[in-house]
This record gives sequence, structure tokens and C-alpha cells, in this order.
Amino acid sequence: MKAQYGILRFKKYKGPAISPIEAHNERTKEQYASNPDIDTSRSRYNLHLVQPQGRYREEADRMIAAAHCRVRKDSVRVVEALVTASPEFFKGKSRSEIKAYFEYALEFLRSKQDSKTFISAVVHMDEKTPHLHLCFVPLTADGRLSAKEIVGNRKNLVKWQDEFWQHMVKQYPELERGESASQTGLEHIPPRIFKEMTQLTKQKEQLDALLVGITPFNGKSRAAEISKVLDSYIPAVSKMRTELNRYQVAFTETAIENRQLKKKNKTLSASLDKAKEGSVLKRLEDAKLRQDYEAALKTLDSIPPEVIRFYENRTQEPAMRHDK
Repeated sequence: MKAQYGILRFKKYKGPAISPIEAHNERTKEQYASNPDIDTSRSRYNLHLVQPQGRYREEADRMIAAAHCRVRKDSVRVVEALVTASPEFFKGKSRSEIKAYFEYALEFLRSKQDSKTFISAVVHMDEKTPHLHLCFVPLTADGRLSAKEIVGNRKNLVKWQDEFWQHMVKQYPELERGESASQTGLEHIPPRIFKEMTQLTKQKEQLDALLVGITPFNGKSRAAEISKVLDSYIPAVSKMRTELNRYQVAFTETAIENRQLKKKNKTLSASLDKAKEGSVLKRLEDAKLRQDYEAALKTLDSIPPEVIRFYENRTQEPAMRHDK
């Protein structure tokens, strides 16, 4: 059985970023086009463990003022703790069992931070994996505003993770302690990357549709349309590889590394080679991201030779005219 991990992460928010996170957490918008994982038909199953008493920014400012804190324009006013677990952990669990998991996790957070500083704690059941967003004002025990002191540096984050796991494993012994970011060098992949992958997958599907039924006889007539798609598709594939390298996603051998394809299209291979530099990277739990990317590469590998030659010649023409 695949390992199951309890997960705790933190994010810090300054003034301008507080309203957008409130809109996301409290589901105040009717549509979430930027986040395709949200199924609004299931939003009614979301549940609050701490109900907000007002707008996030107003509540934060009220608490800060009551504590007579010194505050700067760029001060962190809200810290968000994200609690979840590996998707496998939630399989087969009822809504009440999922709620119990997050209530137990919230007990840990209350032991570390005064619950009077909590603005909202909401469990999202309308995305792929249930998770808890706890937003609080980073006030210290002696009334100072200091996210740095509460959340701390990498060393302190390891301590947070250790203590969180020690708490959770008492109730959920199947949970394992994962490696910390400071040990693996792994950064949390932001939602933006998944959204970009969704767009890349849509482009892939468009390219796949153009390639269906293509033959040496009709390839030339479709080449111009395919090349137009490649103008944006190839840079997007290269950019995604760079992004995934940054967040240390591991890759297996892929079809695009086929030498025959490289010989056929120097332009295409040059666009991708730059994105593939570097050593073999560490594994990442979310294999779907890697699989989607490799599927995008395989689509490039399926482009017929005559279309590749058309694209190569078309993309090289401006450079040749410039040389003259």
C-alpha cells in the first residue's frame, strides 16, 4: 500500500493578498475559472471548524489594534496553515471521519497558537483532496505581531512538522513522517503550475486532434495549421520543464529523447534541450503532473516528418532573411 502522510504547510499574507485568500477559502465567488479543481456543486459540503466573525482583513486589523502592535505597511497580517493528507488516506472515509481528522489536527494548532487569533478554519470538500485552511493573525504570547517568530525559519518548520506528526500519529498510526523541505530541498508546487499544466494539456488535445488521421498524402495541407499550434506549444512545453525542474519533479526517459526525432528537427530539439539540462531530480508524490508533462512530449514525438520539416523551414525563414 502506498505510504500515507499527514501534511502541514504555512503561507504568509500581507495586506493586499488577504482579500483574495478570503474569497478562495470562503467560496464567495460564483465561478472559479482559474482553479478547475473546484467543483462548486459540492461546495455545500464544505464545513467551518472556526466560523469567521467578519472580513479577514477587518478581523486582522481589529486584533492587531487591540494588541497595540507596531505595524508596518509590509507587515504579515495573516498566516494560513494548510492541513491535509495523502489522497490515499481519505479513500473510503465518510464525511464525519474526514471532519474528525481535521478537528484533531486543529487541536494541535490550538496547542501552538492562541485560538483567539484564529480568523477562520474551513475544510474544503469540493476539491480533489479534502484539506483545511486555518487563517490566523500571527500575534505572539506577549502581544507582538511576528509571523517570523511563530512560523520561524526552516529549522523551526522541521520542528513544526515533527510535532505535528507526533500529535497526528497518536490518533492515526498509519500516517508516516515525510521528509521536510529542508531535507529534500523540495518546494511546494504552487497552484499556478497545475493551472499552467491544465492549459498545456488543452493545447496537447488540440494538437492531437490535428494529428488524427494524418498521412504522407495530407500532411502538407495540415502542416501550416499544426505549425501555428506549435508556435505556442513548444515554448509552453519548455517553460513547463523549467518550472518542474525548479520544483524538483523527477522524470523518466521520455519519447522526446528519441535520437531520430532530434535529427529530423533541430529547431524542435533545441527548444527542448535547454529545458532538459540538469541532473536526474528527486521523486515527487504527485505523479500525475509528471505524467501529463510526458504525455505532452509524446505528442511532439508523434508529429510526422513532413510536418516537422515544414515547421522547421517556416521557423528558420525569418532568421535567413535577417542574415541577408
